[in-house]
Amino acid sequence: MFDGPPPEIKRAEIARRQEARERSRVAYEKAVAAGDLGAAWSKAVMTSRLTREMIDEAKTLLSLLGIPWVQAPSEGEAQAAHLARQAHAWAAGSKDYDSLLFGAPRLVRFLAVRSTEFLPSRGRSRDVPPELLNLEENLRVLALTRAQLIDAAILVGTDFFEGLRGFGPKTAVKRVREWGSLDAAPADVRTRLPGNLDEIRAFFHDPPVSHEAPSEPARARPADVTRFLCDERDFSETRVAAILARLRGSRGRSARLEDFP
Repeated sequence: MFDGPPPEIKRAEIARRQEARERSRVAYEKAVAAGDLGAAWSKAVMTSRLTREMIDEAKTLLSLLGIPWVQAPSEGEAQAAHLARQAHAWAAGSKDYDSLLFGAPRLVRFLAVRSTEFLPSRGRSRDVPPELLNLEENLRVLALTRAQLIDAAILVGTDFFEGLRGFGPKTAVKRVREWGSLDAAPADVRTRLPGNLDEIRAFFHDPPVSHEAPSEPARARPADVTRFLCDERDFSETRVAAILARLRGSRGRSARLEDFP
C-alpha cells in the first residue's frame, strides 16, 4: 500500500514532522561531532525519510516479484481499511491505529518475522509481538460507537489535530462516553477543539479511496529481479538467489495464520 497526496487537513502535522526531523538532524550532527555514537544513532533513525525514487523502486521490485501493490489516492490506512471492509483483505496491517478510525474491521500491528519499535524518548528499540485488534469487539468493550471513537481520538490527537492537553486515551473515552459526542462537551473543551472538527470527522468516515479490486498475485520473474537488484544495485547474488528460491518454494502453498510462530 502506497500513500497518495496528503489531505489539506494534514498540513499542520506534516509541518510538525518536518520540524522534528530538522531538530533531529541538528542533534545528530552535534552527537557525531562529540563522538557520542549512541545518541547519533538514535537521532539518525529519526531523520530518515522516503524519497520518490525509493517508492518507485519499491513498486518496481514488488511487480517483478509478482506481489500486488495498491496506490492509494490519499491516506494508505484509509485505503487498507476500505479493502478490509470489502473483504479483499482479511485485515489492515499498520502500526497506526488510524486504520480502526477509518473502519477497518481488523487491524494487525507489528506483523513481521521479528518486529521492533524504536522509542525516541529512550533512545532504544524494543521487541513487540504481533497484535490483532477487532474493531467491533473493542467498540463493544468500550461501549462506544465508531463516531464516538473518532471523537475520542481527536481529543487524544491524530494526524489532523494534535489533541488537547490533559486527555489521554482513558480520559478521552470516559468523557466522550459521558458527553455522547464532542458537540455536547463543556464550553472550555469545545473552544479548544479544531475549527475544522466536522471536516476531520468526515474524512475518517468517508476518505478518498480507490474502489478497484486489487490485482491477483503473479509469477515472479527471477531473471529480472536479479538484474534489478544485483546488476543495477549491487546486491549480493547469493543472497538474492536464496530469497528467490524460498519464494519459489512458498508458491502454491496457502499458509494459515497458525503456521506462523
